[in-house]
Amino acid sequence: MERLLVSTEMEETWGDGEPVLFLGEWCRRYSRWDRWSKLDAEVLPYHWNDKAKLLRDRQMLTGLHEILLAELAAELNERHGVDHGLRYWRILLGPWLGYFVQTLFDRWATVQAALNFSDLSGTVSLFGLEDARVPKNMEDYLHLGNGQQWNHFLFSRVLGESAEIQLVPLESKGGGQSTSADEEVSMSRLHWLARAVSRGSRHLTRATDVLAVNTCFGSLRDELRLQWLLGQMPTLARIPQPVSVDSDVESRRWQFGTSSETEFEAMARRLVVEFLPTAYLEGYQALCDQADGLRLPKRPSAIFTSASHFYDDLFKAWCGKRVEDGSSLVIGQHGGHVGIGWSFPHDHQVDISDRFLSWGWSDSKEPKVQPVGMLKALNLPESGEAEPSRAVLVMGCEPAQSSYLSSAALSSQFLDYLEEQYEFVETLSPAVRDHLTVRLFLQDLEWEQILRWRDRHPMVALDDGERPILDLLSESKLFITTNNGTAFLESISLGVPTIIFWDTSRWEILESAQPLFDELTMVGVFHATPRSAATHVSRIWSDVQSWWTSEQVVDVVTRFSDTYCRGGFDIVDQVRRNLPALARDE
Repeated sequence: MERLLVSTEMEETWGDGEPVLFLGEWCRRYSRWDRWSKLDAEVLPYHWNDKAKLLRDRQMLTGLHEILLAELAAELNERHGVDHGLRYWRILLGPWLGYFVQTLFDRWATVQAALNFSDLSGTVSLFGLEDARVPKNMEDYLHLGNGQQWNHFLFSRVLGESAEIQLVPLESKGGGQSTSADEEVSMSRLHWLARAVSRGSRHLTRATDVLAVNTCFGSLRDELRLQWLLGQMPTLARIPQPVSVDSDVESRRWQFGTSSETEFEAMARRLVVEFLPTAYLEGYQALCDQADGLRLPKRPSAIFTSASHFYDDLFKAWCGKRVEDGSSLVIGQHGGHVGIGWSFPHDHQVDISDRFLSWGWSDSKEPKVQPVGMLKALNLPESGEAEPSRAVLVMGCEPAQSSYLSSAALSSQFLDYLEEQYEFVETLSPAVRDHLTVRLFLQDLEWEQILRWRDRHPMVALDDGERPILDLLSESKLFITTNNGTAFLESISLGVPTIIFWDTSRWEILESAQPLFDELTMVGVFHATPRSAATHVSRIWSDVQSWWTSEQVVDVVTRFSDTYCRGGFDIVDQVRRNLPALARDE
């Protein structure tokens, strides 16, 4: 029996009642159960459920990234009449190329699996979609990639590369747009004052001053104090949005690279040209002019950031040129996962940096990693309660459609993760369940988690993620985290009793981190199953502190904290010590 292939939740592509094959769980929006449950439909199993395949694909894509980056760098040097080295292009467009090629491979592999899974009658390809366009820059790409329209567009292009399936064009009636990327950022009084002082004191800065921007310190005061300790006039760097330039079809009629060995490589080379953000092609000269006009140090001895190196194309254009001219690039750890799990973003940031400042861990295979401690000094606010009384279960969230490779629950595997959270709640004793708050991730990423929890456990208290996590920590008798993220590192660093559980077949633990996790398991802090975690929570609930302050737990947690979330010292001075030392090494 033939089935109509459906690539997204956009219902105008679902046909007129004929049998369908959904490419993944992202096609079935939870609130539309009454619609899709009545269809003769099958859902394609996710191809990266095969862990061995995931690891093989990761190795292949890592190698392909290096090949495509070198080829694309050479092509863009020629097209733009410049002669930048590979590191420059890695800094500027490496994040996009890594994300896009891994995303593209995921969509291509999904389509290949569909072709082998069922006979297909065709697929509806919508035109007239607002988001079916070339991204302007990296930030715009990330915005588009979370939307149904752009993903439908990408799937249509991948399907269009195959001669085995018929594309039925249909004008869209609208819907499925990604959310607006424009957000008004509020500015504190101190931030406003610092900006004003910076404008008046720029004549006192030196061309070789260290630039610190988007450092992820706990406060603006820390960022300004770092500059003071470095012996330079404290200023607040302002980097505006990059110029926006439209794409031009005529400027994209070119190919790059050598002959491709595989079908996917050939398609990747074609679609990289088609989807390359305009900031790297049509708008490249305008981006460079804008970067040269920034009121930033012209020859900084070092550049320090914890976030701008990934999404901010204007910063990256400025940074890449300064690094090429001899400035050192120091990147600070932004949050959790790194040092414990693997991911493309972390591989990239280590590749481009001269030094990577970790929260306490080191890597014998990577001398660039320098342990300094948590960049953000945390303090618990007053809870208003005589004694914390809540068990707080902290949820993570993953995109419905994969955007890059990582040791995490990818795509529809998130639904298995949700089932594990339900099992945890169902295994808890009533005494704990009555005091449980489930903290949802602020960005729902199209999973409609509130609806799912209300249907499954209507009596459980939900926190929608709007409140600061420190407020919840101050109310927590026991803090329970469920994925390899930042939350458990923050709770442990603050001394809040913490239970951790996740499926290690998804959130794979690096070999270097495994010994400490084995010790956490022995004392009941880490669990590999929700049932084990819930049983332990129920057992210690009546006297959590006795367990948490026991000699065995304190010993293991202290050593873990020293390695992955070190605190209790002047972190600004620790960073300062790394910046001049690096400059002298040069």
